[in-house]
Amino acid sequence: MSERVIELVDQRLQALAAVVPAQPILAQGELTDALGRPLHDLRISVTDRCNFRCSYCMPKEVFNKDYTYLPHSDLLSFEEITRLATVFVSHGVRKIRLTGGEPLLRKNLEVLIAQLAALKTPDGAPLDLTLTTNGSLLARKAQALKEAGLNRVTVSLDGMDDAVFRAMNDVDFPVADVLEGIAAAQAAGLGLDSQGRSSGLKVNMVVKRSTNVDQILPMARHFRGSGITLRFIEYMDVGATNGWCMDDVLPSAEVIRLIQQTYPLVALEPSAPGETAQRWGYADASGQFDPNLGEVGVISSVTQAFCRDCNRARLSTEGKLYLCLFASQGYDLRQLLRQPHSTDADLASAIGHIWQGRDDRYSELRASQVADTHPAVRRVEMSYIGG
Repeated sequence: MSERVIELVDQRLQALAAVVPAQPILAQGELTDALGRPLHDLRISVTDRCNFRCSYCMPKEVFNKDYTYLPHSDLLSFEEITRLATVFVSHGVRKIRLTGGEPLLRKNLEVLIAQLAALKTPDGAPLDLTLTTNGSLLARKAQALKEAGLNRVTVSLDGMDDAVFRAMNDVDFPVADVLEGIAAAQAAGLGLDSQGRSSGLKVNMVVKRSTNVDQILPMARHFRGSGITLRFIEYMDVGATNGWCMDDVLPSAEVIRLIQQTYPLVALEPSAPGETAQRWGYADASGQFDPNLGEVGVISSVTQAFCRDCNRARLSTEGKLYLCLFASQGYDLRQLLRQPHSTDADLASAIGHIWQGRDDRYSELRASQVADTHPAVRRVEMSYIGG
């Protein structure tokens, strides 16, 4: 059998300049793009490293012992991240999610969390500060994360069966250790929103038709009634290394039908504008939503595009701003940030200029079969800017 050869184009070397426009753009607490979408959600990658090798994100064929990661000097410092986050918040960002790679691999991450937790929105409200993790280090870090000011976490877990999970993470990591991390996070109180209300921990499962469809019901069974929201994510065509094929996508509608054969569900309203997940609640004997049984969500970025409500920007670990998960190029904020005389007003103006010109809607175009599929275009890897 021949080995799979994957061509990798390093988007870390490609970026557009972040330009300060001649006409300043002031931070006034609300910034909208060319399609009228506000900037409310910022996802910050704090490392390009991960200790898993999931085939849909960081396959071993590419991310092997010879792969060159970013040198530490290229990474944004915690102070630089906080400075940029402060500017984004002044433009209306209300939620910050820390991602990776695996964010818990970043040394002393609690220091950054404490700095970000001190930020306030223009109307004086605390940020919704969250983190996505594979859970491998969560058991030992959950309490410190909570004490630093983290509100809640989302854990990636692609199956309950140990053999299936070990195969998917491709480093032989046991599912029991991730479940221990989830329990530790729940015990530490990492399931609260910025107002201290219970919003529940979340567990994300990427569903790949050829790999883990048989894990859907076991996952639903395990987390039903646990106070943890389980979300199923369609296998996405992010980057160029995961060998994506539409045949591997199990539409979210099929996931819901499969669960409903065992556990009746009722549709729930979105919890916030721009929410990516469609919510479904477990029903009681009378057919009504039972909060004690909890809910599931489905994220259908392949079969049901939600571009028109997308309010998210992504900041890579070395300071490039991406306007779409499926983007091919970012904007280099680090260069502007590290200029000796750059001011926060300069950064706000540059970010405002970039966001106001944003018209990305890749998933909608893909759904209408007019997405750019030119072979010279390579979308950024999920491991580089987070999910």
